[in-house]
Amino acid sequence: MPGLRVHRLADTVVEFQLDCSDRSFLAVFAYEQPSKRRESSERIVVWTKLRYITCTMDRRNFLELAAAGAGILPISRLTRIGEKRGQAVTALGPIAPEQLGRTLIHEHVLVDFIGADEIRPGRYDSEEVFLKALPHLRKVKSAGCDTLVDCTPAYIGRDPGLLRRLSQASGLQIVTNTGLYGAAQDKYVPRYAYAETAQQLAARWVKEFENGIPPSRVRPGIIKIGVNSGPLTEIDEKLVKAAAITHQQTGLTIASHTGDGVAAMAQISTLKSHGVEPTSFVWVHAQNEADTQLHRQAAEAGAWVEFDGISFTTAQKHIELVLGMKQTGYLGRVLLSQDSGWYHVGEPGGGDFRPYDFLFVQFLPLLRRAGVSTKEIDTLMIHNPRAVLTVPKHERSD
Repeated sequence: MPGLRVHRLADTVVEFQLDCSDRSFLAVFAYEQPSKRRESSERIVVWTKLRYITCTMDRRNFLELAAAGAGILPISRLTRIGEKRGQAVTALGPIAPEQLGRTLIHEHVLVDFIGADEIRPGRYDSEEVFLKALPHLRKVKSAGCDTLVDCTPAYIGRDPGLLRRLSQASGLQIVTNTGLYGAAQDKYVPRYAYAETAQQLAARWVKEFENGIPPSRVRPGIIKIGVNSGPLTEIDEKLVKAAAITHQQTGLTIASHTGDGVAAMAQISTLKSHGVEPTSFVWVHAQNEADTQLHRQAAEAGAWVEFDGISFTTAQKHIELVLGMKQTGYLGRVLLSQDSGWYHVGEPGGGDFRPYDFLFVQFLPLLRRAGVSTKEIDTLMIHNPRAVLTVPKHERSD
């Protein structure tokens, strides 16, 4: 007999899995609390179907859940249902999402800005990068960080094998990515991406998720793309569509380097037109958009709004951005990170490597003094990143 399990991904997002004898049904629902003026002997939540994922239930509960897509469901039903657990995919393999802990959602170890046409193996000494990055990773680990997401995409220096070594040596969980970076006027888009369809690009990215990234076979834990400012160009639109297809087949969240708010809203629209809800989209570098109303508009749609680039010189601006989202009730859709690190290939000794620990050592205490509670900081640094990085369990192909 089938049954229902529930995993609450965020304050207003819950995932369900229905396992029947011959198949599994996957679904995610978002809810909102009813008006305080609603008079009822029991709290009721309104459900809106968002996207596919995983769960178990009896026939009666399944019918209730199906009807809930266009109706209401007593919240007491949730309290009587067991939880489902997905996984997060790190350079050392899958882990329980609860193990992610405090997470820096957007950092870099290595970058090579020579361009897709010229990048090639052997342009840097992997051992030199390892020795330069390792002390910084150990330092941020000791400052309280548990997981770091390396957002360097393919053709800009992504090196999953190096990340695995650094994770083993530092004790820090590190996540890598799949996808292509279409920002910077498409300098880092390989030629094959122009010739292939979105479906063909997605097939490449899904293969990396299923079999690992050659030669290391490290699997990605997130999709990373990039688009330019303004309306989406033809190639950027293709990358967004490929990301949508990849998400639908893997469950991986889509993080996109986004030029401005116009591009952010265009991506949200494109994803929705391809059946992907904004809850699976991260607007990377949202702090660069001056119109904070667009931040709230994206959060209202369900997207993740990432304020990265946190540093000593930007701390006050970032505090104001966080407080603005707190005051409007959208702290549950905010992600924080520094966009630090950056061993620059081609510069002597890798250039100026930016430490990862400022956020933990200085910025979070500043947030507390500004009125952000410890519980709210846990939402920003633990619960929100966990929701972003949680995917359905996947059996690796050999």
